[in-house]
Amino acid sequence: MTDHLGSCLCGAVNFEVRGDFDSFYLCHCQHCQKDTGSAHAANLFSQSAKLVWRSGADAGTSFTIPNTRHNKSFCKLCGSALPSTQIPGLLVVPAGCMDTKISMAPTAHIFSSSKAVWDERLEDVPKFRGLPG
Repeated sequence: MTDHLGSCLCGAVNFEVRGDFDSFYLCHCQHCQKDTGSAHAANLFSQSAKLVWRSGADAGTSFTIPNTRHNKSFCKLCGSALPSTQIPGLLVVPAGCMDTKISMAPTAHIFSSSKAVWDERLEDVPKFRGLPG
């Protein structure tokens, strides 16, 4: 069993995930595109790991799209994505909010039929180590 640490961008919320992740999905559905502002969400899933709020649990909030299972938990102060336990028996953790390194490679791309048109051939786009000058 592994313990993982994570936090939000402003540092108000800190949490620990006790246990292992079962899968790591890159979701291209339109809901995930909207709530990340990006081509896809990168979420870790576990049916057995436990979420422990170390600080700032009261700074977290959650939004569920009516009549769906799509949920986004986030920090009320900075808007950073946070873990969600809104689906019974399932912990969903945005990979980008983890402070400890995740050695698990993504399991799969999901909802690829909704993939953003501009999310093609990204290996051909120039790469910079920092902000281009």
